[in-house]
Amino acid sequence: MIKNDENKQIIVELDGRIDASNVETIEKNIFDEFDFECDYDVYIDADKLNYISSAGLRFLLKFRKKISNNFYIINTSREVYEIFEVTGFIDLFTVKKKLREMKTDGMEIIGTGFFGTVYKVDSETIVKVYENEDAIPMIENEKKMAKMAFIHGIPTAISYDMVKVGNGYGSVFEMLNSKTFNQMVIDEPEKIDEILIKYVDFLKLVHSKKFEDDNIPKAKDIFIGYIDIIADYFDENTVEKLRTFLTDLPYDNHVVHGDFQMKNVMISGDEPMLIDMDTLSVGQPIFDLQALFITYKAFPEDEPNNTMNFLGITTEMSDYIWDGVINNYYKTETKDQKDKEINHIKLLGYIRFLFMLKSYGLENGELGQTRVKHTVAHIKELCELCEAK
Repeated sequence: MIKNDENKQIIVELDGRIDASNVETIEKNIFDEFDFECDYDVYIDADKLNYISSAGLRFLLKFRKKISNNFYIINTSREVYEIFEVTGFIDLFTVKKKLREMKTDGMEIIGTGFFGTVYKVDSETIVKVYENEDAIPMIENEKKMAKMAFIHGIPTAISYDMVKVGNGYGSVFEMLNSKTFNQMVIDEPEKIDEILIKYVDFLKLVHSKKFEDDNIPKAKDIFIGYIDIIADYFDENTVEKLRTFLTDLPYDNHVVHGDFQMKNVMISGDEPMLIDMDTLSVGQPIFDLQALFITYKAFPEDEPNNTMNFLGITTEMSDYIWDGVINNYYKTETKDQKDKEINHIKLLGYIRFLFMLKSYGLENGELGQTRVKHTVAHIKELCELCEAK
């Protein structure tokens, strides 16, 4: 049983046969472990399930009735899917057939991130392969968010297929000879100013859109949750100041992508489009700009070769991109207004960076400890600056 607290999803794996001879044992094992009080979506992974009898179907129906959220049965073989179809259970559950398998051997890697690697399948297709164990819910959530963004007028690539890649899962996109803004910078660094203008214009376009759906996560609520995770690094007074800073930020239902760095913005023809929509939320633009600060400033701070390893660009180019984004985004604001926004962005960025260090196992080792030390110091300093203003 795999529990994903961040996305509120649980995956339950079934294997072998489920029939009258073993269904009671299976039910007891799952129900004893399952927390029915949690407000989570449930995914029944039937990838290794060979057969299910009517007794097994009744167990799933009983399970379904205990769940108030979404309930999915995924990765069914053709034979198991036919059982659901013939018995009419296909109308009671969301059932999805087993995914086609894909091998990435020999494919060109066009991008890497925390959760996976993007491969070029051919001139028109890419596949993002997730390395984490809870990939299926993430892929489903990304597809849902991408559709919502597209409907609201935000150009985005929508996955048209989910595939099995080794022990992991992948999301397939049609990209039509697209390249990322990051690759544009690598290929034509002499055009960086032109690229930055186009990039920031697209950033502002996305931020001009609004979501009225109450089910879309609120960025500041997400960050308040981060405070709970990193609270042990600070005294109670600082923790309270951080919570107050976030709570006092006005509600805003404008679109926040969540990870707008240049590797997640493609250019197809002359039209920019977003990928990696699983972090979509609503809030002020600073909640998007903080992610850029992490990418272009926080990560390289104690690891100068970070941008070359992750982005393929020099630290100097990374600094130039960050300065260019801020100067173009806030070109009509006064210096005081811009300085205030930058302090807010940095504070949010370091809060999330510290959360990432702790949650993704990056706080260990000499580099990790140095990053934690510096990030804690930055947060304390910025907390005072933001409070003073």
